[in-house]
Amino acid sequence: MRTILSLLGVTVGIFAIIGVFTLVDSLENGIKKSLDFLGGDLIYVEKWPWGVGGEYPWWKYLQRPHPTYEEFRFLEDNLKGASGIAIQAMKDGVTFKKDNNSASGMMLMGISHQYDQMMDLKLEQGRFFTQMEANNGRGVVIIGHDLGQQLFPLGNALGQTVMIKGNACKVIGVLPSEGENLVSFIDKDKTCFVPFNFFRKVYYVGKKNGIGASMVIKGFPEDEGLEKLEGEVVGMMRRLRGQKPVDENNFAVNRPEVIAGAIENIFGVLTLAGAVIGLFSILVGGFGIANIMFVSVKERTNLIGIQKALGAKRFYILFQFLFEAVLLSLAGGAAGLVLVYGLTYAPTGSLELSLSFKNILVGLMVSSIIGLVSGLIPASVAAKMDPVVAIRQ
Repeated sequence: MRTILSLLGVTVGIFAIIGVFTLVDSLENGIKKSLDFLGGDLIYVEKWPWGVGGEYPWWKYLQRPHPTYEEFRFLEDNLKGASGIAIQAMKDGVTFKKDNNSASGMMLMGISHQYDQMMDLKLEQGRFFTQMEANNGRGVVIIGHDLGQQLFPLGNALGQTVMIKGNACKVIGVLPSEGENLVSFIDKDKTCFVPFNFFRKVYYVGKKNGIGASMVIKGFPEDEGLEKLEGEVVGMMRRLRGQKPVDENNFAVNRPEVIAGAIENIFGVLTLAGAVIGLFSILVGGFGIANIMFVSVKERTNLIGIQKALGAKRFYILFQFLFEAVLLSLAGGAAGLVLVYGLTYAPTGSLELSLSFKNILVGLMVSSIIGLVSGLIPASVAAKMDPVVAIRQ
């Protein structure tokens, strides 16, 4: 009972440290997975730069013009370092109708022809827009899973017609269900994709007013860091907009790794904070193990004397008690890891908790080190005992 109670400190400490590591890793992986749609080999040309941390000087960017369809066509025709380019615009809170069924609060997204190749837009049923449909702005749509369920509860959405602001559109594709994301910039389950030129017929997409568009540009794999592509895009955009060499860019070139880097910094701080909190608990557990070992040495002094009288070397006695201390600490650490594993089965909504092999190794290593440090002094005291004095005691 004394041993079990003393090991609770190690158990709680390992549970705190590995629990925080598991939570932070799972949260970071979940957010990064949600951000996968941004793409690692893409750059975004927009009016607004992506703000990460600190003060965001929105007043500097308020008067900037949005990218235009004409600029998109010029870049599409002239960019040498791009493997693909698309333009997109979106409108939230749109209502779609089909006979007596309607779906409100959905998103309508206008995209150009190459969008599916760049963003890996996989379809469960149907097909993507043809080049002719995209150029002519035909009323064809690709709907998300939830949107399709609301408009067509009996299924069989392909070939059906939906109404968007009085415009009849034919369903040519259906997206598979993606479920909830931790970071829902675009919930594809509740989104309807239409050709960009059709979107411009329904909503005003302007340079200054109206809905703003943005361009998505994909580089070649050999362009490491997309530095050449970014330089080419910046040069063309400045020339298109007639900017002087001393003028600041009146557009933003955004990179997904900016968000990924900020996420890593934030979670690095959280991991450090969790480790410090857990180390205090482990420190208490370490003192408990040291206390157990001192008591154990005291109780077994006579046996230590007999062992040494029979020829046991110092390192043998030292190893014997160190092994016991490490074994006790590992038992406490293993109990903490079991608690963390049980935590992964707790309902956490869209967050999927998982105990990684790396965190298991970290937990066992920390437990071993605590046991080694806690048992070092008691084991040294036992190893240095005089056999005659020990036997008499």
